[in-house]
Amino acid sequence: MDKLLIEGGIRLKGEIAISGAKNAALPLMATALMVDDEMVFDNLPSLADTDCMCELINHLGITSRREGDSVFFTPLTSHKNKAIIDAPYEIVSKMRASILVLGPLLTRHGTARVSLPGGCAIGSRPVDLHIMAMAALGADVKVQDGYVIAQAPHGLIGNEINFPVVSVGATENAIMAACLAQGTTRISNAACEPEIVDLAECLNAMGAKISGQGSKLITIEGVEKLIAHRHHVMADRIEAGSFAIAAAMTQGEVKLTNIRCEHLESLFIALRASGAEIETTETTAMITAHDRPYPVMIETAPYPDFPTDLQAQFMALMTLAQGESVITETIFENRFMHVPELKRMGADIKVKSNKALVKGVEKLTAAPVMATDLRASISLVLAGMVAEGETLLSRVYHLDRGYSRLEEKLSACGAKIKRV
Repeated sequence: MDKLLIEGGIRLKGEIAISGAKNAALPLMATALMVDDEMVFDNLPSLADTDCMCELINHLGITSRREGDSVFFTPLTSHKNKAIIDAPYEIVSKMRASILVLGPLLTRHGTARVSLPGGCAIGSRPVDLHIMAMAALGADVKVQDGYVIAQAPHGLIGNEINFPVVSVGATENAIMAACLAQGTTRISNAACEPEIVDLAECLNAMGAKISGQGSKLITIEGVEKLIAHRHHVMADRIEAGSFAIAAAMTQGEVKLTNIRCEHLESLFIALRASGAEIETTETTAMITAHDRPYPVMIETAPYPDFPTDLQAQFMALMTLAQGESVITETIFENRFMHVPELKRMGADIKVKSNKALVKGVEKLTAAPVMATDLRASISLVLAGMVAEGETLLSRVYHLDRGYSRLEEKLSACGAKIKRV
């Protein structure tokens, strides 16, 4: 099994081009199930998760081929074939986002059988909200033998969907399902993430009638058919944020390109409070730091507030702060699993319920550590880059799910990091 060997004490300096967003790419890829012709996605990152989604979409009757950063999805199999509506455990168990095929299959074919999903073990993240949305649109939905089985033989019917809590995935599934439903659907308490906007813009270019994306209330007027489209996947704000924190943590000077700075405002506010200097244009950001960070209090919350997907990385930065920080996690109940590993490297962290008290130390020390989930793994990479000595990080397959060419991008800025 691959591991990463990281030598600490290197100040990052250089330029990093940010890849397409994993969290945008996955629902976008599911839209290929909703059309008869070839869909093309440019700037689609090559990751374990996108490979898994390709495998699932291939199983559902659509071939895929990659040319550089573009992926072409071509329907070849008859849509009457059972494989078109059956997403099996063997594939879906690898990645939680596989549940995103539920809405497209159901709205297109009137039936879907999708295995309960897998993914990072960072909390329950139930599919209840996805099921609730499909039921609100008139589907008969049940969970049986580990599968979500949904039936709407006469098509879905537009309706009011009021989510009790914000869910990005459920909002995406509801939007896709409502596109081909009869009548109007209104989604209340919808997720506002930029990835939702990217999905809606792609679907509108395919002929959908969606408005309100990026707000708490999204309206979808159902249409009879969607057409194929070529779409450019938005930049990955979490990858960009991770590298911005890496620059601050190593007291480096890194220019990020191909980004949307407006998507990173909450992080940039926190980084500036920590003492980092940030100069931005619409699509670039220069992050510079010269000293240990100041302590900063953060609390994760749905967009546009501080993202849970950057919490572990920011905690790694705060392990070196000149004082005490409090980090509050409000999204996932198990998202402090990186804490024991950071403590192995000398961090002073105490966890009580959903809060972590981080008392900054002058230095971290290299140690063998183990990744427990995607975002925890990148936090340990950051810690390894500032720790004294060589850090050996195992279970790096988590990193491969969400970071494209990680070692290459960091090495180009001077980091000493290699796969062993």
